[in-house]
Amino acid sequence: MLFINFAKLRKYYMSFSQKNTPLLTQLSKLAFKQEAPFYAPGHKKGRGINSHFKALLGENVFKADLPELPELDNLFNPEGVIKEAQDLASHAFGAEYTWFLANGSTSGIIASILATCSEGDKIILPRNVHQSAIFGLILSGAEPIFINPEYDRDFDLFYNLSTTQIIKALDNNSRVKAVLLVSPTYHGICANVREIAYCLHNYNIPLIVDEAHGGHFHFHSDLPMSALEAEADVVIQSTHKVLGAMTQASMLHLQGSLVSSEKISRALQMVQSSSPNYLLLASLDSARQQMATEGESLLRNTLDLALIAREKLSKLDYLSVLNFEQKKDSFNNLDLTRLTINVSKLGLTGYEADEILNTQLNVTCELPSLKTLTFIISIGNNLDDINKLIEGLTKLEKYRKKVNQNDIFITNFPTPKLKITPRQAFYAETITLGQSQAINHISGETICPYPPGIPVIMAGELITQDAIASLQNIINHGGTITGASDSSLQTLKVVNS
Repeated sequence: MLFINFAKLRKYYMSFSQKNTPLLTQLSKLAFKQEAPFYAPGHKKGRGINSHFKALLGENVFKADLPELPELDNLFNPEGVIKEAQDLASHAFGAEYTWFLANGSTSGIIASILATCSEGDKIILPRNVHQSAIFGLILSGAEPIFINPEYDRDFDLFYNLSTTQIIKALDNNSRVKAVLLVSPTYHGICANVREIAYCLHNYNIPLIVDEAHGGHFHFHSDLPMSALEAEADVVIQSTHKVLGAMTQASMLHLQGSLVSSEKISRALQMVQSSSPNYLLLASLDSARQQMATEGESLLRNTLDLALIAREKLSKLDYLSVLNFEQKKDSFNNLDLTRLTINVSKLGLTGYEADEILNTQLNVTCELPSLKTLTFIISIGNNLDDINKLIEGLTKLEKYRKKVNQNDIFITNFPTPKLKITPRQAFYAETITLGQSQAINHISGETICPYPPGIPVIMAGELITQDAIASLQNIINHGGTITGASDSSLQTLKVVNS
């Protein structure tokens, strides 16, 4: 009798099929179908689009801006081309299940919390988590157990959570239903995800990893290990941040049996539009195909470019480059394509340096902060970009300022003092107080510099003088604050207790 190994056959088929783009291909066919469209959107394949907008983007993008036509499948009950595309993505990225996200990684992070935590359950997460996780806490009613990662005063940034910190939090808390990790951080700093996952699985607790900035890891061995390879249970990736998808297009991956795929699907229906943008979904199909078939060579070139920049910039004594020197519990690896430069020796803030680079030297960074500039080097960059980056940072020296750096670089990240849950604070009655009066009151709003969208004051926490000083310092030196009802911070909303 002939024995057929269906698992191997499927693996071979999926590997061969990575060249295919089922969703993109179907969208292309329908975009150029000659028909009388009596369905949404109202512009009818671009015929009703403002001429100025059409001149900017061209006609084809509007022809492909289509709704949930039968041939295009349904994102929330996929049986056709979306299912095929998601299956191909799960194979390419090393997951058991993959969901396409048209509302960004924010929707994936919220859905992951909703799928693992109910009201009264606890979840362990770093205090420097993205604000989307706070939204997940508000919607789920879960109680956060915040841990402060190790802080690097020289670069004014945080490392990651360590296994020791997480075990201590587990030993001190009951009803912990999940742990959420941010790895890599915005600056490319990675936790020891494999060790943390192994530890949590001994407790039968799932690990959720916000890997928004690490969607490329799986496709080159010189990059840090991906969270899926490290056996995390739920992984959310912003495919648009470092790969070839359109802005707002992300993926959620699942493996193992600790988190229900059905609960993930139900939660995603709550936080995604019922009319998802097929341009975004098709871009995910396209980005997957590109990485599955060309990823290694594309990333080899990207790494080569990053190393050129690192080598040249490391020779400039007035700049400091964040490097990975030795493994630590809280700094297990570094994504070398994420370049963080400390400009404080020039007497400039990162905001000032960013303004100079952007307006005068035609170099635009991803993330300015008080001391640093962070640049994303990706598959879309070329050697000309790198040369402009090196030239721009070299020219920064002539903008050197003679100032007392201690007057500029004041960083006082608050120690968490959560008094009520973010959900309780969200629904609580609030009043407005002056800045000085608000200190030691419970915040009724979540306030953070953006980017990166990490709260300095969180709804439910006590407002401290350090937190106010940190935010005011960011505002004074050109940073942007979001979430505050009064952007000047002269008044704040507090819980009326």
